[in-house]
Parts: sequence; C-alpha cells; structure tokens
Amino acid sequence: MIEVSKLTKYYNSFLALDKISFSVPKGQILGLLGPNGAGKTTTLRLLTGYLRPSYGEITVDKYRLPGDDIKIKSIIGYLPESVPIYKNMIVYEYLFYVGEIRGISKEKIPERIMDIAKKCKIREIMHKNINELSKGLLQRVGIASVLLHDPEILILDEPTTGLDPNQILEIRDLIKEIGKYKTVILSSHILSEVEATCDRVIIINKGKIVADDSPSQLKNMYMGKTVVNICLHGASTEEIKNIFKDIKEIEQVRFLNQDDLNISLEITLSRDVREKVYKAIKNTPWILMEFYKNKMSLENIFKQITTEN
Repeated sequence: MIEVSKLTKYYNSFLALDKISFSVPKGQILGLLGPNGAGKTTTLRLLTGYLRPSYGEITVDKYRLPGDDIKIKSIIGYLPESVPIYKNMIVYEYLFYVGEIRGISKEKIPERIMDIAKKCKIREIMHKNINELSKGLLQRVGIASVLLHDPEILILDEPTTGLDPNQILEIRDLIKEIGKYKTVILSSHILSEVEATCDRVIIINKGKIVADDSPSQLKNMYMGKTVVNICLHGASTEEIKNIFKDIKEIEQVRFLNQDDLNISLEITLSRDVREKVYKAIKNTPWILMEFYKNKMSLENIFKQITTEN
C-alpha cells in the first residue's frame, strides 16, 4: 500500500529525516512515536505531499511522490494536529462544504454526511455551531471531514492531544473502528494510546528509525532485562559511574534527570541484583530517595531507545 525508500528531508542545513525506509500494508494501524523534533510530523507531511523530500521516494498504491501528488491526495485523508475547521459554520454546513471541495456530487453529499456522522457519532450535533463544540467533538468533526471522500488511507497527527481521558477513549475506539476497513497512520506522544490502538509501532529518534515492530514484539525483545530506578541525593554522575562499574550484571547506567541535588538513574540488569546495588549505595554518604523495580512497558522501551546515556 505505502512504500517509503531512503526518505530524507533537510530544512536548510538541518537534517530532519535521515534516509528512513518502511512499508505499510493495507489495513494496518501504524503508530509513529518519537520525542519532540524527532521527525514524526515531517514524515506525515511528506506522505501527504504537503512537503517535498530532499531525497528519497514515496509510493502509495501505484502512484509516486513526487510526481503523482494530486492522485495521492485524492486517496488520503489527512488531519493535522491543529484541526483546520471554520468555527463560524454549522457542523452540517461545514461538512457539505468539504464534500463540495472534494468533488462529491451535491446529490450524494447529504447521504455521505449522514453515513460518516453515524460512524463518528456526531449526528446529534449536526445543527450546532462549530465554535460551541468541545475539543473532543471538534476532533470527531475533523475526522469526519477527512473521511467524507472515502479515502483508502487516513493520516492523523497527534489525534488525542489536549483531550481528557474520556475523550481519548472515544477517539481511540473510533480509530480502531476505522482501522477495520482503512489503512491508518498516526503520530502520538501518548505511549499507552499507541500500545492500545496500533498494530505496529515505528519509533523515530533524531530523524532515524530506531525501532519497528508490534508493541508486543518490542516488549518481548526486552523481556530478559529488568529496569531498576533509583534517585540519589548528594551524588555526582562520575561517582555513580565509579561505584556501579564493578557490578558486572549492570549492562548500562542511564541518567534520566539531573540537578544540583538529585540524580535519577535507570539501570538495566540481566538479572535481579538489587541487593548488590543497595549495598554499594549503603557504603556512601548519599541519601537514597527512591529505589524500585519497573516492568518493561512500551514507555520504558521508548525511554531506553531515545534517551542518550
């Protein structure tokens, strides 16, 4: 369905994407994860033809970017992070307007609107002014507007940003329902949402793909490891490195947060050596503020992959 080959994007001298390649089969829900500035939004904008790549090629179905931009846009529904809606319009009015822009015949637009409104659960607000809607309903109207022309691919940039927990659950269920009959690509900072919604996860860091698999397979890759978090008062990074270097079971020490008083560490262990860690700290003047074992969640994996040592 979608093939991305050596996709590269420069903004002047800044390298935003560095030769990334991946494919998305029909009917898959793919989640793009990454820290701010990793290249997620740039990737989505390139896939929609909104931006031109510096190098590389995108193939969507039988069409290519750059080249077949208009044809590709006709089979894609794209919702950016800030929903582009005219807030002075009635919901039905706005959707009818979008239908006309998309080239749907005026006779078929009302039927199409009602069908999409039912899927997106917005039939009861069709008469309302858009500026009266909550953010959750606004997001539903936005998704409805990009589904009107029945695209084969739906691309959503941070679709749950700013929503409350109930609204997040509603949008998650809507995306899963859409994913039953369409290809969906979404970006998100909410790892639990990606884990609950997506069939596959691509993690991007500094413009490169650093992980690509299903959420369950990513967790299985790290099942042999244990994560222990500690927080120390009165220690320095060099002192901590020195005291733990003699514990051979510790594979890596990661400094997650640091200020004048506290240092938070993540220690990846091949087996449980908490007793050794505790005894090493006990013989120092440092104060142990936190010491706990973590389960290997997608959030832990994301942190490990994207946090520099």
